[in-house]
Amino acid sequence: MQEYKTLHKASEDEIIIEKSRFIGYAAPVASEEEALANIRAIKTKHKEATHNVYAYVIGLNNEVQRYNDDGEPSGTAGIPILEVLKKEEIRNAVVVVTRYFGGIKLGAGGLVRAYIKGCKIGMAAAEIVSRKYFKLMHLKIEYGLLGKIQHEISHRDYLIKEMQYDDAVHFYLYVKMDFVAQFRQEATEWSNGSCDIQELEGLYLSELNGKIIIP
Repeated sequence: MQEYKTLHKASEDEIIIEKSRFIGYAAPVASEEEALANIRAIKTKHKEATHNVYAYVIGLNNEVQRYNDDGEPSGTAGIPILEVLKKEEIRNAVVVVTRYFGGIKLGAGGLVRAYIKGCKIGMAAAEIVSRKYFKLMHLKIEYGLLGKIQHEISHRDYLIKEMQYDDAVHFYLYVKMDFVAQFRQEATEWSNGSCDIQELEGLYLSELNGKIIIP
């Protein structure tokens, strides 16, 4: 998969609905074990809460999907949260919505809407990001080509991670997988065939508000 959506960070927000307090927690997770640890921590923090409802999805194809109503009527809490995650095409994420009952019953429809809202405000606080697949490339050139290569790279969507200097100049760049062959061809042309190009690791980088976050 060249791209998928997930959450940027663990975060929370809350809302009052008919005197009940709903706290939406959302976080990116890499495994089911991490999701369950997140849920346990929130349940411990809110052990006096009326309900701690959760759902999570794990895997680039949502291979693992789990939810729990934690005592709310079946179908009114965990499933609505899971459906939000699936509708938004979020991968590798967990959402917990904690409820402190305020004395007014919401009914089945009201509960569904409340838990959807709790899920959405938690996800909004955590920020949805696109994770895009890149190759880390190593480009080695002679010093005399430094200015030219920097100029060419600055006019393209290649992202410089770092540069190192010894007897040559070493560029470490992130290149989208679909553009690796193009990068090889261009770098060869820029250097008249004198450069050395290596493909290193492949990895996902997050895009938030249109900008790639370079680790």
